[in-house]
Amino acid sequence: MLIFSDTTNQTHRQSFCGEAPLMTETSDHTSVPASVVTQIPFLVIFKDLTHVFSKDAIGREILGIAFPAALALAADPIASLIDTAYIGRLGAVELAAVGVSIAIFNQASRITIFPIVSVTTSFVAQEDTMEKMKEDEAKKNKLVHANTLAVQDSLEKGIASPTSNNINQPQQTPALDAKPSCGNKANKKEKKNIKSASTAMIIGLILGLVQAIVLIFSSKVLLGVMGVKPNSAVLSPAHKYLTIRSLGAPALLLSLSMQGIFRGFKDTKTPLYATIVADVINIILDPIFIFVLHLGVSGAAIAHVISQYFMTLILFIRLASKVNLMPPNFGALQFGKFLKNGGLLLARTIAVTFCQTLAAAMAARLGTIPMAAFQICLQVWLTTSLLADGLAVAGQAILACSFAEKDYNKVSSAASRVLQMGFVLGLGLSVFVGLGLYFGAGIFTKDPAVIHLIAIGIPFVAATQPINSLAFVLDGVNFGASDFAYTAYSMVGVAAISIAAIIYMAKFNGFLGIWIALTIYMGLRAITGIARIATGTGPWRYLRGRSPSSY
Repeated sequence: MLIFSDTTNQTHRQSFCGEAPLMTETSDHTSVPASVVTQIPFLVIFKDLTHVFSKDAIGREILGIAFPAALALAADPIASLIDTAYIGRLGAVELAAVGVSIAIFNQASRITIFPIVSVTTSFVAQEDTMEKMKEDEAKKNKLVHANTLAVQDSLEKGIASPTSNNINQPQQTPALDAKPSCGNKANKKEKKNIKSASTAMIIGLILGLVQAIVLIFSSKVLLGVMGVKPNSAVLSPAHKYLTIRSLGAPALLLSLSMQGIFRGFKDTKTPLYATIVADVINIILDPIFIFVLHLGVSGAAIAHVISQYFMTLILFIRLASKVNLMPPNFGALQFGKFLKNGGLLLARTIAVTFCQTLAAAMAARLGTIPMAAFQICLQVWLTTSLLADGLAVAGQAILACSFAEKDYNKVSSAASRVLQMGFVLGLGLSVFVGLGLYFGAGIFTKDPAVIHLIAIGIPFVAATQPINSLAFVLDGVNFGASDFAYTAYSMVGVAAISIAAIIYMAKFNGFLGIWIALTIYMGLRAITGIARIATGTGPWRYLRGRSPSSY
Protein backbone atom coordinates (compact mmCIF):
# COMPACT_ATOMS: atom_id res chain seq x y z
CA MET A 1 0.00 0.00 0.00
CA LEU A 2 2.79 2.42 0.87
CA ILE A 3 4.56 1.71 -2.39
CA PHE A 4 1.40 2.42 -4.38
CA SER A 5 0.72 5.73 -2.62
CA ASP A 6 4.24 7.00 -3.13
CA THR A 7 4.11 6.17 -6.82
CA THR A 8 0.76 7.90 -7.21
CA ASN A 9 1.92 11.04 -5.40
CA GLN A 10 5.01 11.31 -7.58
CA THR A 11 2.82 11.03 -10.66
CA HIS A 12 0.66 13.86 -9.44
CA ARG A 13 3.60 16.11 -8.71
CA GLN A 14 3.73 16.71 -12.44
CA SER A 15 2.38 20.11 -13.35
CA PHE A 16 -1.06 20.30 -14.88
CA CYS A 17 0.40 22.78 -17.35
CA GLY A 18 3.55 20.78 -18.06
CA GLU A 19 6.43 19.17 -16.24
CA ALA A 20 7.77 20.89 -13.14
CA PRO A 21 10.51 20.01 -10.70
CA LEU A 22 9.79 18.78 -7.19
CA MET A 23 8.59 21.50 -4.84
CA THR A 24 10.07 22.60 -1.54
CA GLU A 25 8.16 24.06 1.38
CA THR A 26 8.86 27.64 2.46
CA SER A 27 8.15 29.14 5.87
CA ASP A 28 4.68 30.27 4.81
CA HIS A 29 3.72 26.79 3.58
CA THR A 30 3.79 27.66 -0.11
CA SER A 31 5.34 25.16 -2.50
CA VAL A 32 8.05 27.02 -4.39
CA PRO A 33 10.85 25.42 -6.41
CA ALA A 34 14.21 26.33 -4.93
CA SER A 35 15.43 27.07 -8.45
CA VAL A 36 13.11 30.11 -8.84
CA VAL A 37 13.85 31.77 -5.50
CA THR A 38 16.34 34.60 -5.87
CA GLN A 39 17.58 37.65 -4.02
CA ILE A 40 17.45 39.64 -7.26
CA PRO A 41 14.04 38.96 -8.86
CA PHE A 42 14.89 41.09 -11.90
CA LEU A 43 17.31 38.40 -13.05
CA VAL A 44 14.42 36.02 -13.78
CA ILE A 45 13.88 38.00 -16.99
CA PHE A 46 17.15 36.57 -18.27
CA LYS A 47 16.29 32.99 -17.36
CA ASP A 48 17.39 30.57 -20.12
CA LEU A 49 18.34 33.54 -22.30
CA THR A 50 20.36 31.38 -24.67
CA HIS A 51 17.23 29.28 -25.34
CA VAL A 52 15.09 32.12 -26.64
CA PHE A 53 15.03 30.52 -30.11
CA SER A 54 14.83 26.94 -28.83
CA LYS A 55 11.97 24.77 -30.01
CA ASP A 56 11.56 23.19 -26.61
CA ALA A 57 8.23 22.47 -24.91
CA ILE A 58 7.68 26.01 -23.61
CA GLY A 59 8.79 27.57 -26.89
CA ARG A 60 6.42 25.38 -28.91
CA GLU A 61 3.55 26.09 -26.54
CA ILE A 62 4.07 29.86 -26.75
CA LEU A 63 4.33 29.91 -30.54
CA GLY A 64 1.39 27.51 -30.87
CA ILE A 65 -0.79 30.08 -29.11
CA ALA A 66 0.85 33.31 -30.28
CA PHE A 67 1.02 32.65 -34.02
CA PRO A 68 -2.71 31.97 -34.61
CA ALA A 69 -3.59 34.84 -32.25
CA ALA A 70 -1.41 37.28 -34.22
CA LEU A 71 -2.89 36.09 -37.52
CA ALA A 72 -6.43 36.56 -36.18
CA LEU A 73 -5.56 40.08 -34.99
CA ALA A 74 -4.06 40.90 -38.39
CA ALA A 75 -6.95 39.43 -40.42
CA ASP A 76 -9.45 42.17 -39.58
CA PRO A 77 -7.24 45.12 -40.63
CA ILE A 78 -6.51 43.36 -43.93
CA ALA A 79 -10.21 42.77 -44.53
CA SER A 80 -10.89 46.40 -43.63
CA LEU A 81 -8.43 47.55 -46.28
CA ILE A 82 -10.30 45.51 -48.91
CA ASP A 83 -13.56 46.88 -47.54
CA THR A 84 -12.20 50.40 -47.91
CA ALA A 85 -11.14 49.71 -51.49
CA TYR A 86 -14.72 48.77 -52.44
CA ILE A 87 -16.19 51.81 -50.71
CA GLY A 88 -13.58 54.07 -52.28
CA ARG A 89 -15.04 53.30 -55.70
CA LEU A 90 -18.28 55.00 -54.61
CA GLY A 91 -16.56 58.34 -54.19
CA ALA A 92 -14.73 60.59 -51.73
CA VAL A 93 -17.88 61.53 -49.80
CA GLU A 94 -18.81 57.91 -49.13
CA LEU A 95 -15.25 57.04 -48.17
CA ALA A 96 -15.10 59.93 -45.72
CA ALA A 97 -18.52 58.96 -44.30
CA VAL A 98 -17.49 55.37 -43.68
CA GLY A 99 -14.14 56.48 -42.27
CA VAL A 100 -15.64 58.70 -39.57
CA SER A 101 -18.35 56.13 -38.77
CA ILE A 102 -15.81 53.34 -38.32
CA ALA A 103 -13.73 55.60 -36.08
CA ILE A 104 -16.74 56.13 -33.77
CA PHE A 105 -17.74 52.46 -33.79
CA ASN A 106 -14.20 51.22 -33.13
CA GLN A 107 -13.64 53.72 -30.34
CA ALA A 108 -16.87 52.65 -28.60
CA SER A 109 -16.02 48.97 -29.09
CA ARG A 110 -12.45 49.36 -27.86
CA ILE A 111 -13.59 50.68 -24.49
CA THR A 112 -15.78 47.62 -23.88
CA ILE A 113 -13.87 44.92 -25.78
CA PHE A 114 -10.44 45.10 -24.18
CA PRO A 115 -11.52 44.73 -20.52
CA ILE A 116 -13.92 41.83 -21.10
CA VAL A 117 -11.54 39.83 -23.33
CA SER A 118 -8.57 40.29 -20.99
CA VAL A 119 -10.49 39.42 -17.84
CA THR A 120 -12.23 36.46 -19.48
CA THR A 121 -8.98 34.88 -20.69
CA SER A 122 -7.43 34.87 -17.21
CA PHE A 123 -10.53 33.76 -15.33
CA VAL A 124 -11.37 30.94 -17.73
CA ALA A 125 -7.77 29.67 -17.71
CA GLN A 126 -7.71 29.69 -13.91
CA GLU A 127 -11.10 28.04 -13.49
CA ASP A 128 -10.42 25.44 -16.16
CA THR A 129 -7.15 24.53 -14.46
CA MET A 130 -8.75 24.29 -11.01
CA GLU A 131 -11.56 22.10 -12.34
CA LYS A 132 -9.06 19.76 -13.98
CA MET A 133 -7.04 19.61 -10.79
CA LYS A 134 -10.17 18.59 -8.89
CA GLU A 135 -10.94 15.94 -11.49
CA ASP A 136 -7.39 14.64 -11.32
CA GLU A 137 -7.49 14.53 -7.52
CA ALA A 138 -10.80 12.67 -7.65
CA LYS A 139 -9.29 10.11 -10.03
CA LYS A 140 -6.32 9.68 -7.71
CA ASN A 141 -8.55 9.16 -4.68
CA LYS A 142 -10.66 6.69 -6.65
CA LEU A 143 -7.53 4.74 -7.61
CA VAL A 144 -6.28 4.72 -4.03
CA HIS A 145 -9.67 3.59 -2.78
CA ALA A 146 -9.93 0.84 -5.41
CA ASN A 147 -6.42 -0.35 -4.62
CA THR A 148 -7.19 -0.37 -0.89
CA LEU A 149 -10.27 -2.50 -1.44
CA ALA A 150 -8.32 -4.87 -3.66
CA VAL A 151 -5.56 -5.21 -1.08
CA GLN A 152 -8.01 -5.78 1.75
CA ASP A 153 -9.80 -8.39 -0.31
CA SER A 154 -6.47 -10.09 -1.07
CA LEU A 155 -5.44 -10.06 2.58
CA GLU A 156 -8.76 -11.46 3.68
CA LYS A 157 -8.40 -14.28 1.20
CA GLY A 158 -4.71 -14.66 2.02
CA ILE A 159 -3.79 -14.49 -1.65
CA ALA A 160 -1.21 -11.72 -1.90
CA SER A 161 0.45 -8.83 -0.10
CA PRO A 162 0.23 -5.15 -1.10
CA THR A 163 3.77 -5.19 -2.36
CA SER A 164 3.27 -8.17 -4.58
CA ASN A 165 0.12 -6.66 -6.05
CA ASN A 166 1.96 -3.52 -7.05
CA ILE A 167 4.89 -5.42 -8.43
CA ASN A 168 2.76 -7.72 -10.50
CA GLN A 169 0.61 -4.93 -11.98
CA PRO A 170 2.69 -1.74 -11.92
CA GLN A 171 1.28 -0.44 -15.17
CA GLN A 172 -2.29 -0.03 -13.86
CA THR A 173 -1.56 2.82 -11.45
CA PRO A 174 -0.24 5.57 -13.72
CA ALA A 175 -2.09 4.43 -16.83
CA LEU A 176 -5.39 5.98 -15.80
CA ASP A 177 -4.05 9.45 -15.14
CA ALA A 178 -0.85 9.78 -17.09
CA LYS A 179 -2.08 12.77 -19.09
CA PRO A 180 -1.54 16.24 -17.61
CA SER A 181 -4.74 18.04 -16.75
CA CYS A 182 -4.03 21.44 -18.23
CA GLY A 183 -3.89 20.60 -21.91
CA ASN A 184 -5.59 22.13 -24.90
CA LYS A 185 -7.87 19.20 -25.66
CA ALA A 186 -11.25 19.06 -24.03
CA ASN A 187 -12.69 16.00 -22.38
CA LYS A 188 -14.54 14.22 -25.16
CA LYS A 189 -16.92 12.42 -22.82
CA GLU A 190 -18.19 15.33 -20.76
CA LYS A 191 -18.56 19.03 -21.35
CA LYS A 192 -16.67 21.42 -19.13
CA ASN A 193 -18.52 23.35 -16.45
CA ILE A 194 -16.85 26.76 -16.52
CA LYS A 195 -18.97 29.37 -14.74
CA SER A 196 -16.77 32.24 -15.88
CA ALA A 197 -17.47 31.31 -19.52
CA SER A 198 -21.22 31.73 -19.08
CA THR A 199 -20.66 34.96 -17.14
CA ALA A 200 -18.44 36.41 -19.86
CA MET A 201 -20.95 35.63 -22.60
CA ILE A 202 -23.86 37.21 -20.71
CA ILE A 203 -21.83 40.36 -20.00
CA GLY A 204 -20.62 40.51 -23.60
CA LEU A 205 -24.15 40.25 -24.94
CA ILE A 206 -25.48 42.91 -22.55
CA LEU A 207 -22.63 45.31 -23.39
CA GLY A 208 -23.23 44.70 -27.10
CA LEU A 209 -26.92 45.53 -26.78
CA VAL A 210 -26.16 48.68 -24.78
CA GLN A 211 -23.56 49.78 -27.32
CA ALA A 212 -25.96 49.21 -30.21
CA ILE A 213 -28.74 51.22 -28.56
CA VAL A 214 -26.44 54.10 -27.64
CA LEU A 215 -24.85 54.33 -31.08
CA ILE A 216 -28.15 54.08 -32.96
CA PHE A 217 -29.91 56.80 -30.98
CA SER A 218 -26.94 59.14 -30.65
CA SER A 219 -25.31 58.62 -34.04
CA LYS A 220 -25.97 62.17 -35.31
CA VAL A 221 -24.70 63.69 -32.07
CA LEU A 222 -21.53 61.61 -32.19
CA LEU A 223 -20.96 62.48 -35.83
CA GLY A 224 -21.28 66.13 -34.89
CA VAL A 225 -18.67 65.68 -32.18
CA MET A 226 -16.39 64.21 -34.82
CA GLY A 227 -16.74 67.40 -36.88
CA VAL A 228 -19.46 66.37 -39.35
CA LYS A 229 -21.62 69.49 -39.81
CA PRO A 230 -25.45 69.29 -40.24
CA ASN A 231 -25.26 70.59 -43.82
CA SER A 232 -22.35 68.33 -44.80
CA ALA A 233 -22.81 65.84 -47.63
CA VAL A 234 -21.04 63.31 -45.41
CA LEU A 235 -23.74 63.33 -42.72
CA SER A 236 -26.42 61.25 -44.47
CA PRO A 237 -24.24 58.31 -45.62
CA ALA A 238 -22.30 58.37 -42.34
CA HIS A 239 -25.54 58.21 -40.35
CA LYS A 240 -26.80 55.28 -42.43
CA TYR A 241 -23.55 53.34 -42.14
CA LEU A 242 -23.13 53.89 -38.39
CA THR A 243 -26.77 53.00 -37.63
CA ILE A 244 -26.65 49.73 -39.57
CA ARG A 245 -23.16 48.84 -38.40
CA SER A 246 -24.31 49.31 -34.78
CA LEU A 247 -26.73 46.41 -35.22
CA GLY A 248 -23.69 44.13 -35.28
CA ALA A 249 -22.41 45.31 -31.87
CA PRO A 250 -24.13 42.49 -29.89
CA ALA A 251 -22.58 39.89 -32.20
CA LEU A 252 -19.19 41.59 -32.06
CA LEU A 253 -18.94 41.75 -28.27
CA LEU A 254 -20.42 38.27 -27.81
CA SER A 255 -17.91 36.83 -30.29
CA LEU A 256 -15.04 38.61 -28.57
CA SER A 257 -16.09 37.31 -25.17
CA MET A 258 -16.05 33.81 -26.68
CA GLN A 259 -12.61 34.49 -28.13
CA GLY A 260 -11.47 35.29 -24.59
CA ILE A 261 -12.90 31.94 -23.47
CA PHE A 262 -11.05 30.04 -26.20
CA ARG A 263 -7.85 31.88 -25.30
CA GLY A 264 -8.33 30.75 -21.72
CA PHE A 265 -8.39 27.19 -23.06
CA LYS A 266 -5.15 28.01 -24.96
CA ASP A 267 -7.06 27.58 -28.20
CA THR A 268 -6.34 30.45 -30.59
CA LYS A 269 -6.87 28.40 -33.73
CA THR A 270 -10.66 28.30 -33.46
CA PRO A 271 -10.98 32.12 -33.25
CA LEU A 272 -8.57 32.37 -36.20
CA TYR A 273 -10.70 30.06 -38.37
CA ALA A 274 -13.88 31.91 -37.39
CA THR A 275 -12.27 35.29 -38.14
CA ILE A 276 -11.06 34.17 -41.56
CA VAL A 277 -14.48 32.74 -42.49
CA ALA A 278 -16.21 35.96 -41.38
CA ASP A 279 -13.76 38.16 -43.29
CA VAL A 280 -14.15 36.08 -46.45
CA ILE A 281 -17.93 36.36 -46.18
CA ASN A 282 -17.62 40.12 -45.76
CA ILE A 283 -15.33 40.43 -48.79
CA ILE A 284 -17.71 38.34 -50.94
CA LEU A 285 -20.87 40.15 -49.83
CA ASP A 286 -19.41 43.66 -50.16
CA PRO A 287 -19.51 43.94 -53.99
CA ILE A 288 -22.90 42.19 -54.10
CA PHE A 289 -24.61 44.57 -51.69
CA ILE A 290 -22.70 47.70 -52.74
CA PHE A 291 -22.76 47.39 -56.54
CA VAL A 292 -25.16 44.61 -57.61
CA LEU A 293 -27.98 45.59 -55.26
CA HIS A 294 -26.99 49.28 -55.43
CA LEU A 295 -27.15 49.76 -51.66
CA GLY A 296 -23.96 51.83 -51.46
CA VAL A 297 -22.54 52.42 -47.97
CA SER A 298 -25.60 50.75 -46.44
CA GLY A 299 -24.71 47.59 -48.35
CA ALA A 300 -21.17 47.69 -46.96
CA ALA A 301 -22.55 47.97 -43.43
CA ILE A 302 -25.03 45.11 -43.99
CA ALA A 303 -22.25 42.86 -45.31
CA HIS A 304 -20.13 43.59 -42.26
CA VAL A 305 -22.99 42.91 -39.83
CA ILE A 306 -23.83 39.59 -41.53
CA SER A 307 -20.20 38.49 -41.33
CA GLN A 308 -20.10 39.33 -37.61
CA TYR A 309 -23.15 37.20 -36.87
CA PHE A 310 -21.65 34.32 -38.88
CA MET A 311 -18.51 34.55 -36.79
CA THR A 312 -20.54 34.54 -33.58
CA LEU A 313 -22.48 31.48 -34.75
CA ILE A 314 -19.30 29.56 -35.59
CA LEU A 315 -17.72 30.31 -32.22
CA PHE A 316 -20.94 29.52 -30.35
CA ILE A 317 -21.33 26.12 -32.01
CA ARG A 318 -17.71 25.20 -31.31
CA LEU A 319 -17.90 26.43 -27.72
CA ALA A 320 -21.20 24.68 -27.05
CA SER A 321 -19.57 21.39 -28.02
CA LYS A 322 -16.92 21.86 -25.33
CA VAL A 323 -18.58 23.78 -22.53
CA ASN A 324 -21.88 23.54 -20.69
CA LEU A 325 -23.08 27.09 -21.35
CA MET A 326 -26.12 26.81 -19.06
CA PRO A 327 -25.00 27.59 -15.51
CA PRO A 328 -26.43 25.42 -12.69
CA ASN A 329 -28.07 28.54 -11.23
CA PHE A 330 -27.91 32.29 -11.62
CA GLY A 331 -26.11 32.65 -8.31
CA ALA A 332 -23.22 30.55 -9.61
CA LEU A 333 -22.28 33.27 -12.08
CA GLN A 334 -19.41 35.60 -11.25
CA PHE A 335 -20.71 39.06 -12.14
CA GLY A 336 -19.08 40.76 -9.15
CA LYS A 337 -15.65 39.38 -9.96
CA PHE A 338 -15.96 40.33 -13.63
CA LEU A 339 -17.32 43.81 -13.00
CA LYS A 340 -14.70 44.65 -10.38
CA ASN A 341 -11.70 43.66 -12.48
CA GLY A 342 -13.32 44.71 -15.76
CA GLY A 343 -13.94 48.13 -14.25
CA LEU A 344 -10.25 48.42 -13.38
CA LEU A 345 -9.24 47.55 -16.94
CA LEU A 346 -11.87 49.94 -18.27
CA ALA A 347 -10.14 52.79 -16.43
CA ARG A 348 -6.84 51.58 -17.86
CA THR A 349 -8.24 51.48 -21.40
CA ILE A 350 -9.61 55.00 -21.07
CA ALA A 351 -6.19 56.22 -19.89
CA VAL A 352 -4.44 54.59 -22.87
CA THR A 353 -7.01 55.90 -25.35
CA PHE A 354 -6.85 59.43 -23.92
CA CYS A 355 -3.06 59.61 -24.30
CA GLN A 356 -3.19 58.56 -27.95
CA THR A 357 -6.17 60.80 -28.72
CA LEU A 358 -4.49 63.79 -27.05
CA ALA A 359 -1.34 63.24 -29.12
CA ALA A 360 -3.45 63.20 -32.30
CA ALA A 361 -5.28 66.36 -31.19
CA MET A 362 -2.00 68.18 -30.50
CA ALA A 363 -0.73 67.15 -33.94
CA ALA A 364 -3.94 68.47 -35.54
CA ARG A 365 -3.33 71.87 -33.92
CA LEU A 366 -0.01 72.07 -35.72
CA GLY A 367 -1.75 72.06 -39.11
CA THR A 368 -2.77 69.75 -41.93
CA ILE A 369 0.71 68.61 -42.93
CA PRO A 370 1.91 67.68 -39.41
CA MET A 371 -1.40 65.92 -38.78
CA ALA A 372 -1.09 63.88 -41.98
CA ALA A 373 2.49 62.88 -41.14
CA PHE A 374 1.53 62.05 -37.56
CA GLN A 375 -1.37 59.81 -38.60
CA ILE A 376 0.83 57.84 -41.00
CA CYS A 377 3.53 57.35 -38.37
CA LEU A 378 1.00 56.53 -35.66
CA GLN A 379 -0.80 53.87 -37.72
CA VAL A 380 2.50 52.17 -38.57
CA TRP A 381 3.55 52.48 -34.93
CA LEU A 382 0.38 50.81 -33.66
CA THR A 383 -0.11 48.24 -36.45
CA THR A 384 3.24 46.60 -35.77
CA SER A 385 2.04 45.88 -32.22
CA LEU A 386 -0.23 43.11 -33.54
CA LEU A 387 2.60 40.57 -33.55
CA ALA A 388 3.55 41.49 -29.98
CA ASP A 389 -0.10 41.14 -28.96
CA GLY A 390 0.05 37.52 -30.10
CA LEU A 391 2.86 36.87 -27.62
CA ALA A 392 0.88 38.75 -24.96
CA VAL A 393 -2.09 36.42 -25.47
CA ALA A 394 0.17 33.37 -25.17
CA GLY A 395 1.84 34.70 -22.04
CA GLN A 396 -1.48 35.51 -20.40
CA ALA A 397 -3.05 32.10 -21.05
CA ILE A 398 0.00 30.09 -19.96
CA LEU A 399 0.68 32.17 -16.85
CA ALA A 400 -2.96 32.17 -15.71
CA CYS A 401 -2.93 28.38 -15.91
CA SER A 402 0.46 28.05 -14.21
CA PHE A 403 -0.38 30.45 -11.37
CA ALA A 404 -3.59 28.51 -10.71
CA GLU A 405 -1.56 25.29 -10.54
CA LYS A 406 1.13 27.03 -8.43
CA ASP A 407 3.70 25.80 -10.93
CA TYR A 408 6.07 28.68 -10.26
CA ASN A 409 8.92 27.18 -12.23
CA LYS A 410 6.78 27.30 -15.37
CA VAL A 411 5.58 30.80 -14.47
CA SER A 412 9.19 31.99 -14.45
CA SER A 413 10.07 30.11 -17.63
CA ALA A 414 7.02 31.30 -19.58
CA ALA A 415 7.29 34.92 -18.42
CA SER A 416 10.99 35.19 -19.23
CA ARG A 417 10.58 33.48 -22.60
CA VAL A 418 7.71 35.65 -23.88
CA LEU A 419 9.54 38.79 -22.75
CA GLN A 420 12.72 37.70 -24.50
CA MET A 421 10.76 36.81 -27.64
CA GLY A 422 9.00 40.17 -27.46
CA PHE A 423 12.28 42.07 -27.26
CA VAL A 424 13.79 40.14 -30.17
CA LEU A 425 10.61 40.74 -32.15
CA GLY A 426 10.87 44.43 -31.36
CA LEU A 427 14.44 44.56 -32.65
CA GLY A 428 13.35 42.95 -35.90
CA LEU A 429 10.40 45.31 -36.26
CA SER A 430 12.70 48.25 -35.56
CA VAL A 431 14.79 47.46 -38.63
CA PHE A 432 11.75 46.59 -40.76
CA VAL A 433 9.78 49.72 -39.83
CA GLY A 434 12.78 52.02 -40.13
CA LEU A 435 13.72 50.87 -43.61
CA GLY A 436 10.09 50.52 -44.68
CA LEU A 437 9.13 54.06 -43.73
CA TYR A 438 12.36 55.54 -45.08
CA PHE A 439 12.02 53.98 -48.52
CA GLY A 440 8.25 53.49 -48.61
CA ALA A 441 6.82 56.75 -47.28
CA GLY A 442 5.77 57.58 -50.83
CA ILE A 443 3.21 54.79 -50.69
CA PHE A 444 1.20 56.79 -48.17
CA THR A 445 1.63 60.27 -49.65
CA LYS A 446 3.28 62.18 -52.47
CA ASP A 447 3.46 65.46 -50.56
CA PRO A 448 7.16 66.36 -50.02
CA ALA A 449 6.37 68.28 -46.83
CA VAL A 450 4.58 65.31 -45.29
CA ILE A 451 7.38 62.94 -46.34
CA HIS A 452 9.89 65.29 -44.71
CA LEU A 453 8.03 65.17 -41.39
CA ILE A 454 7.70 61.39 -41.62
CA ALA A 455 11.48 61.23 -41.95
CA ILE A 456 11.75 63.19 -38.70
CA GLY A 457 9.43 60.73 -36.96
CA ILE A 458 11.13 57.56 -38.28
CA PRO A 459 13.83 57.40 -35.55
CA PHE A 460 11.14 57.43 -32.87
CA VAL A 461 8.71 55.08 -34.64
CA ALA A 462 11.49 52.57 -35.37
CA ALA A 463 13.64 52.87 -32.25
CA THR A 464 10.68 52.44 -29.87
CA GLN A 465 9.61 49.09 -31.36
CA PRO A 466 11.54 47.00 -28.77
CA ILE A 467 10.06 49.16 -25.99
CA ASN A 468 6.56 48.84 -27.47
CA SER A 469 6.85 45.08 -27.82
CA LEU A 470 8.00 44.71 -24.22
CA ALA A 471 5.18 46.95 -22.99
CA PHE A 472 2.50 44.99 -24.87
CA VAL A 473 3.89 41.59 -23.82
CA LEU A 474 4.15 42.79 -20.22
CA ASP A 475 0.45 43.59 -20.34
CA GLY A 476 -0.24 39.93 -21.11
CA VAL A 477 2.18 38.79 -18.39
CA ASN A 478 0.52 40.94 -15.73
CA PHE A 479 -2.97 39.96 -16.88
CA GLY A 480 -1.94 36.31 -16.66
CA ALA A 481 -0.93 36.97 -13.06
CA SER A 482 -4.40 38.55 -12.53
CA ASP A 483 -2.65 41.71 -11.36
CA PHE A 484 -5.46 43.86 -12.74
CA ALA A 485 -5.49 46.47 -9.98
CA TYR A 486 -1.78 47.23 -10.36
CA THR A 487 -1.95 47.44 -14.15
CA ALA A 488 -4.90 49.84 -13.92
CA TYR A 489 -3.48 52.15 -11.26
CA SER A 490 0.00 52.20 -12.78
CA MET A 491 -1.45 53.04 -16.21
CA VAL A 492 -3.42 55.94 -14.77
CA GLY A 493 -0.19 57.23 -13.22
CA VAL A 494 1.67 56.80 -16.51
CA ALA A 495 -1.13 58.62 -18.33
CA ALA A 496 -0.98 61.55 -15.90
CA ILE A 497 2.74 62.03 -16.54
CA SER A 498 2.40 61.40 -20.28
CA ILE A 499 -0.46 63.87 -20.72
CA ALA A 500 1.65 66.61 -19.16
CA ALA A 501 4.61 65.61 -21.35
CA ILE A 502 2.52 65.61 -24.55
CA ILE A 503 1.05 69.05 -23.88
CA TYR A 504 4.39 70.58 -22.87
CA MET A 505 6.52 68.99 -25.60
CA ALA A 506 3.98 69.74 -28.34
CA LYS A 507 3.84 73.37 -27.30
CA PHE A 508 7.58 73.95 -27.35
CA ASN A 509 8.87 71.31 -29.80
CA GLY A 510 5.96 70.75 -32.17
CA PHE A 511 5.88 67.52 -34.19
CA LEU A 512 9.19 66.32 -32.79
CA GLY A 513 8.03 67.03 -29.26
CA ILE A 514 4.92 64.88 -29.65
CA TRP A 515 7.01 61.87 -30.61
CA ILE A 516 9.44 62.50 -27.74
CA ALA A 517 6.43 62.54 -25.40
CA LEU A 518 5.05 59.31 -26.89
CA THR A 519 8.45 57.68 -26.43
CA ILE A 520 8.34 58.72 -22.77
CA TYR A 521 4.82 57.31 -22.57
CA MET A 522 5.79 53.88 -23.92
CA GLY A 523 8.96 53.84 -21.84
CA LEU A 524 6.97 54.43 -18.66
CA ARG A 525 4.51 51.68 -19.65
CA ALA A 526 7.39 49.23 -20.03
CA ILE A 527 9.01 50.28 -16.74
CA THR A 528 5.82 50.03 -14.69
CA GLY A 529 4.93 46.79 -16.45
CA ILE A 530 8.16 45.11 -15.45
CA ALA A 531 8.35 46.68 -11.98
CA ARG A 532 6.38 43.95 -10.23
CA ILE A 533 8.64 41.21 -11.55
CA ALA A 534 11.81 43.19 -10.96
CA THR A 535 10.94 43.89 -7.32
CA GLY A 536 9.39 40.50 -6.57
CA THR A 537 6.16 42.02 -5.31
CA GLY A 538 2.46 41.25 -5.81
CA PRO A 539 1.93 37.87 -7.50
CA TRP A 540 5.69 37.67 -8.06
CA ARG A 541 6.46 37.39 -4.33
CA TYR A 542 7.23 33.72 -4.93
CA LEU A 543 10.55 34.84 -6.46
CA ARG A 544 11.56 35.69 -2.89
CA GLY A 545 10.12 32.42 -1.58
CA ARG A 546 6.97 34.07 -0.21
CA SER A 547 3.32 33.29 -0.85
CA PRO A 548 1.86 35.31 -3.76
CA SER A 549 -1.65 34.68 -2.41
CA SER A 550 -1.03 37.00 0.51
CA TYR A 551 -0.27 40.14 -1.48
